[in-house]
Amino acid sequence: MKYFFIGIAGAGMSAIAQYLVGKGHTVAGSDRIFLKPEGNLSRQQLEAEGIRCYTQGEATIDLDTDFVVVSTAIEDTVPEYAFARTHGIKTIHRSDLLAEICAQNRTIAVSGTSGKSTTTAMIYSILQQCGLSPSLITGAGLVSLQEQGKIGNAAVGTSDILVIETDESDGTIVKYRPEIGLILNIDRDHKPIEELMPLFQTFADHTQKTLIVNLDNPRSAKFSRGEGNDFSCKVKCTNFAENFTQNKEGITFESNGTQFKINSIGRHNMENALAAISVARLLGINDNDSALALANYSGIYRRNRIIGSHNGITIMDDFAHNPAKISASLTACQAVAQRVIAWFQPHGFAPSRLMKDELIQKLSTLLRPQEVMIFSQIYYAGGTADKSISAQEFADGISANGKKALYIPEREDIIPYLKSNAQSGDMILLMGARDPSLGDFAEKVKTEMTV
Repeated sequence: MKYFFIGIAGAGMSAIAQYLVGKGHTVAGSDRIFLKPEGNLSRQQLEAEGIRCYTQGEATIDLDTDFVVVSTAIEDTVPEYAFARTHGIKTIHRSDLLAEICAQNRTIAVSGTSGKSTTTAMIYSILQQCGLSPSLITGAGLVSLQEQGKIGNAAVGTSDILVIETDESDGTIVKYRPEIGLILNIDRDHKPIEELMPLFQTFADHTQKTLIVNLDNPRSAKFSRGEGNDFSCKVKCTNFAENFTQNKEGITFESNGTQFKINSIGRHNMENALAAISVARLLGINDNDSALALANYSGIYRRNRIIGSHNGITIMDDFAHNPAKISASLTACQAVAQRVIAWFQPHGFAPSRLMKDELIQKLSTLLRPQEVMIFSQIYYAGGTADKSISAQEFADGISANGKKALYIPEREDIIPYLKSNAQSGDMILLMGARDPSLGDFAEKVKTEMTV
């Protein structure tokens, strides 16, 4: 079949596009990010997969196209969208297309407001290294795939096992009916808690065979106890671990008598790993083989990654962008560093407004007296938005609670601050999401800190 994706460079869209090409379909697409320098690499990588790419608004959609694929972020004023409606070309939402793909496979679907990409990558890595040859559709690039020159968020295996990352932010999590479903956690993110819980309830109801839940998160743990639930599937809980230790090189822990080592820091990554190990057990993989696979797991792009160290100063780049993720990342860094200098670029005005009070409260509690939290202006990706909030409100709120926080609007201006203030033993933690230039910015910080 022939597909055209509007917004093809988006993480979820590009993954499905690559999967379809791998299955023999014809795919083209457009994206406004191709107008910017940071979109060049994505375009090159997509075109290397055989996908024709256009700048949004300048695309030519073939009239024999079977489906034009859109996401929640695509407004109906986009020229390609209008062209499809005018010429009677069928449109399909990204999530509906993914649901159709899932229905054709034995699907393992990972849900939760934090840790989805990491857990999905860990599951894929274990299954791949243990010879099950799964397929993958996720939201972040696996380093092992990126080293092959790929975006890294999709792969086509030879088996009928498919590992996917679901999305609760736009409510599409309810569309999937996986064989195995995972609920890692439920915390405030793009939606209030009272709106999130029914979505995860439906996901749990739709899971066909086994639901795996994380008992360490109080909201996901509710799905383990059958409180008002009548699931047709079996509910499993991730096993508790013992003897957890960590340093800058990673974490170690024991589960069911087997020792595991992962080259990432933070207790949250132990929880992610336990979820992946639980899936492996269901598929007949023994713990020793899972341990070997996780020891070789090379991580995913911009997730809890230490990218450099110079003069005793360590730099970490992370995708953290909601209160739970930011808190987990900060806590992990505090465990291995004398002081953390943290920076966060919020994304989206609506999400910033939703999470402001909770983030201020959490950081005001977690920041140690010697530490500082820096904010830059909110990243705007385009489209309609109420811009009546500033990241300065985050810094002012934390400062009012007696902890040190700064608002430095232009992120380039944080580099002189870091060079003047960072000392041996410090961890520089760089956080933010959605902005495709953040990875390059982290590399620039690393380079400048060595000058």
